[in-house]
Amino acid sequence: MKIAFVGKGGSGKTTLSSLFIRQLAAAHVPLVAVDADINQHLPAALGMDEAEAEALPSMGAQLPLIKEWLRGSNPRIASAETMIKTTPPGEGSRLLTITEDNPVYEACARTLSVEGGKVRLLATGPFTEADLGVACYHSKTGAVELFLNHLVDGREEFVVVDMTAGSDSFASGMFTRFDMTFLVAEPTRKGVSVYRQYKEYARDFGVPLRVVGNKVHNSDDLDFLREETGDDLLVSFGHSDWVRAMEKGRPRPLTELEEPNVRALSVIRQAADGAYEQRDWERYTRQMVHFHLRNAESWGNAKTGADLAAQVDPGFVLGEHHRGHRVAPQPA
Repeated sequence: MKIAFVGKGGSGKTTLSSLFIRQLAAAHVPLVAVDADINQHLPAALGMDEAEAEALPSMGAQLPLIKEWLRGSNPRIASAETMIKTTPPGEGSRLLTITEDNPVYEACARTLSVEGGKVRLLATGPFTEADLGVACYHSKTGAVELFLNHLVDGREEFVVVDMTAGSDSFASGMFTRFDMTFLVAEPTRKGVSVYRQYKEYARDFGVPLRVVGNKVHNSDDLDFLREETGDDLLVSFGHSDWVRAMEKGRPRPLTELEEPNVRALSVIRQAADGAYEQRDWERYTRQMVHFHLRNAESWGNAKTGADLAAQVDPGFVLGEHHRGHRVAPQPA
């Protein structure tokens, strides 16, 4: 299943997403973690040192390879150059799974040992000097959106995405790619402002959204979050010496996490597990196509010089029946 952590900058979304990832890794769950934030903090939160984090491949830099691999033998896609971030799969496209080996993972992923388990880590990549003034960040996250559009995942496996801060993910259809979105909110007016934006945007698309309070120090903080987010508030995290040690570069085993925060993590896991019951592959595919057509009309057709609406395969519905289905490589 696909899980997103969102929130304003500084809310603690990376910290909480890394805790959730650690919990899953400790349970030896098949797992891919994706850092889709311009400020790349997830690798360090998962134990990478600075040199290792800087050496992590950028998905944005591998976009031509990603497009060429995913295109497969799809006759509706004339070339990889005509693929954009929203291009949906169709008959002949190559699809991805969480546990397989393929050129996309080989080029972009690194496998970490976390809490006794294994985590495949992907990162969209930070801005480089060459990007400044000529590229927007959404050109980087396009690689993540293509990855999610072509991914066939199941109940007992996870993709956890640490999203870009604020409501920037609404600049594309990526916010509809998740079975559950956890919005991390501090008990402040600014802390809940992103929640209001997300709630408004998500309503029309049936995006499951639960609020996770963070930096909640007393009952007044908790009451504030309840007043502002109502039934969407799932659980809250308070002060954590464990987290403070991690932020100082002195990580401890997850078994030493404070008991109240362990219970909060369990509540998040239960909510994630329950969200899979609501997955609707037909709606998932329909929303994918919806955003592709919007992007094609607004900028994609002009940029590629092609009618990108023709990339839509009207008879194709992504689903678990595609698991294990591999497309033969194109002839050389």
